[in-house]
Amino acid sequence: MLELPTYKDVLAAAKRLEGHARPTPMIRSDVIDIMTGKTVWFKPECSQKVGAFKYRGAFNRLSAMTLSERAQGVVAFSSGNHAQGVSRAAKELGLSAIIVMPKDAPEVKVAGVKRDGAGIVFYDRNTESREDIAAQISARDGRIIVPSYDDPFIIAGQGTVGLEVAQSGEGFDALITPMGGGGLCAGISLAMKMLSPKTKIFGAEPQHYNDHQQSLAAGKRVKLTQSPPTLCDAIMTPMPGALTWPINKTCLSGVFSVSDEDCLRTMAIAKRELGVQLEPGGAASMAALLHGALNDQPEIETTCIILSGGNVDPDIAAKADRLL
Repeated sequence: MLELPTYKDVLAAAKRLEGHARPTPMIRSDVIDIMTGKTVWFKPECSQKVGAFKYRGAFNRLSAMTLSERAQGVVAFSSGNHAQGVSRAAKELGLSAIIVMPKDAPEVKVAGVKRDGAGIVFYDRNTESREDIAAQISARDGRIIVPSYDDPFIIAGQGTVGLEVAQSGEGFDALITPMGGGGLCAGISLAMKMLSPKTKIFGAEPQHYNDHQQSLAAGKRVKLTQSPPTLCDAIMTPMPGALTWPINKTCLSGVFSVSDEDCLRTMAIAKRELGVQLEPGGAASMAALLHGALNDQPEIETTCIILSGGNVDPDIAAKADRLL
């Protein structure tokens, strides 16, 4: 069993990422404040390298590898953003990378992986196991498997988002982050609970992939049995991570669920009011806020919203734009 990461690991990740990851700015909109009745600040990780926060964890994981491990190369499985993060980090560090991606992965994410020189092995998400395929490649080549969230270095790397939020000079009553496997939330929580312990942490998930919401209610990890299609490909995981869950179950004040339609409309609002292009999953936390997630908590006045990614195919972006 891997040990859970700590705040010290997040600080170590920040040192590794210095000069590599982009510190993303905090942005806001008077119009959205009026719409929500809150003072809202946004953390646009869609402006991070590869268009998503995933670069942070991937670079931290790969840069922490020994020279012999680096020589073996890496293999990862992802529908897109983690794939791009690993591909870019591998390119920058001179590692060989193979990414296992679903055949229906967004074209923009497949193109990003190819652009950074990683190899791709496609699979059918309905009939094949990406974990099994990655394990076979690892056994064949000796490559190191780089998980998308259940890894202490990955979690610590994502935690640098929380460091930047806590060190922004603003005081936050609450923070909402999109949740897939829970790595981003776990990392952010490690930083915020140390530097801003009064900030309540919330998650936002697709309505049909609300495994954290169900797990919190049950008091244990719940695995979903259905996997219906969703536009939120970046956060469509069936079960909280073995490493992320022990952190998140103690740090989360709640989890909200949002529909694809909620996320599409939010993408259009974000483009109009903030000038940022989001992908559906990257808009989940903002969608939760816009649809009243915190309306019953008037004591929460100042909120930070994590915009986790902006890699979206043109047809989905155009569909969102038509909603306003």
